[in-house]
Amino acid sequence: MANPPTPRRPRALALAAGLLGACAAAVPGAAGALTSGPPAPAAATPFAEHGRLTVCGTTLCGEDGTPVQLRGMSTHGTQWFEHCVTDESLDVLAQDWGADVLRVSTYVQEDGYETNPAYFTDLASRVIDQATERGMYVVVDWHMLSPGDPNANTALARQFFTDITERHGHQDNVLYEIANEPNGVSWAAIKRYAEEMVPVVRAGDPDAVVLVGTRAWSSLGVSDGSNESEVVADPVDAENIMYTFHFYAASHREEYLSALSRAADRIPMFVTEFGTQEYTGDGPHDFAMAQRYLDLMAEKGVSWTNWNYSDDFRSGAVFRTGTCDAGQWADPGALKESGVWVRDRIT
Repeated sequence: MANPPTPRRPRALALAAGLLGACAAAVPGAAGALTSGPPAPAAATPFAEHGRLTVCGTTLCGEDGTPVQLRGMSTHGTQWFEHCVTDESLDVLAQDWGADVLRVSTYVQEDGYETNPAYFTDLASRVIDQATERGMYVVVDWHMLSPGDPNANTALARQFFTDITERHGHQDNVLYEIANEPNGVSWAAIKRYAEEMVPVVRAGDPDAVVLVGTRAWSSLGVSDGSNESEVVADPVDAENIMYTFHFYAASHREEYLSALSRAADRIPMFVTEFGTQEYTGDGPHDFAMAQRYLDLMAEKGVSWTNWNYSDDFRSGAVFRTGTCDAGQWADPGALKESGVWVRDRIT
């Protein structure tokens, strides 16, 4: 995402815990009310079902070797939308939407990590803990964007991933995205960065899946006139890694879809960011094109997270402006058109 939001609003008061459940229990005939017998068993969480993930061939597999496709959401930049990531909002995402995974986006610049490393490390760690408590997988997103060369932030990235893996490297539900959208830089430079950074992650989390950004805003080079062949011909020298692809359906058409399709047959792919609108994260939606991408990813077992779980004013945010201040994440009326569409595809 290239565009920061307007300044964030004051923090919301949360919804009273258990309000909806209490109302249901008080109404005769409501689900679960005035019935006899034991309650239905709770559905297993994604992590309880699949355990530690590994890369198997070109997809993810659970501990039992079965292929797994994760589907979930990405936060917006936590420097702006921390107030949208709360216990209550994550209850909605995990329980009402049934999301498998949360991508936690820590911007490096744009008033992000570099301004206060300790604060943003604590913030990312807090959200990791909250998602973990709900049985979700977590993608720790080092959201470098401008400058586009990930090597410009290597020292900061080393510190961030060292600190995060010291806290969470013992967990089996955490994946690490080491460079959000490399741009204006060659695949060779991105690969060099990855081969320096993967060992940093592995020092604290030896078995972790690591996600590597690709050239031209993680488009496999398509936005720079290239394609997946450069990665296929010269992959990162590391095991248990995947490569990322980002698309915005109203902007990224047949050439991008075809590149993802070909790549997913050759190398492990994870779509860590996509939208139904234009590449700015705003503008009109193309749900038909977005569905073609989702159908392809389902066919090939490519996991995905949608951009984004916030109430930013742009059309790509799933909630209407003011939802996070009001604590109305569970209100279906709080969803924008994109929110209704992606929620239905996660559930």
